[in-house]
Amino acid sequence: MTIDVPYERNNSLKELVKRINENKEIQDYWRCSNIMTVDRMGYNDHGPVHVKIVANTALRILRILIKNGVVPSVVKNYGLTNDDAENIVLLATALHDVGNLVKRENHEDLSASIAFNFLQRFLPDDEKKTIYISEILHAIVSHDERMKPETIEGGVVRIADALDMAEGRARIPFSAGVISIHSVSALAIDRVEIKEGKKKPILIHIKMSNSAGIFQIDNLLRARIKNSGLEKYIEVTAEVTGEKEKKIIKEFKIE
Repeated sequence: MTIDVPYERNNSLKELVKRINENKEIQDYWRCSNIMTVDRMGYNDHGPVHVKIVANTALRILRILIKNGVVPSVVKNYGLTNDDAENIVLLATALHDVGNLVKRENHEDLSASIAFNFLQRFLPDDEKKTIYISEILHAIVSHDERMKPETIEGGVVRIADALDMAEGRARIPFSAGVISIHSVSALAIDRVEIKEGKKKPILIHIKMSNSAGIFQIDNLLRARIKNSGLEKYIEVTAEVTGEKEKKIIKEFKIE
């Protein structure tokens, strides 16, 4: 499966996506990650569909922030460009979960280790290479809620990862018979919209078919936004749509 994102005027991003889509190694990483998490653990998708969603979400968030005067960390600290910030975010989203092919626990650190070796071969040998690797690895390890991102790009990847919460994210484990608050609440999320806000630069509006989706927002998304470094730029709103809540499961048991 290939990924695609809006390039706007970033030609280097277009070329980067083309190279990723043609790279068998990273495609195999995604496949193996999904076999471990979905097929073996009954967990949710961590493959190319997740990457595509997170990449598009991350670029959307980053571009809104830049439009509202937020300077990416690689621009502020290294004098690189906004295009470079987009490229770093794209590569971080592509590699942030590959450690799952080894194990779920501490997969962030494993992802960084795998990504380091991959990026040494994948990136061109120029003056930006070490900076790119440094920033990408930081974004990968800091998408874990236990670690505070020290860069704008890291905060963007962390929040974008958490925003892949709509019902498609839970469909695989739920269809396989894995019923938990994670799968039920994810199935309750119909849509996640990311807009330019009025009070703050970014408005995240979540539409739910069932109030069970509150778990996703209050327990999972809140933790990712907190201490992300981007809290002051983000507003979150949610609504339950429709006159009646959609029944998601017939029965739930604790055994």
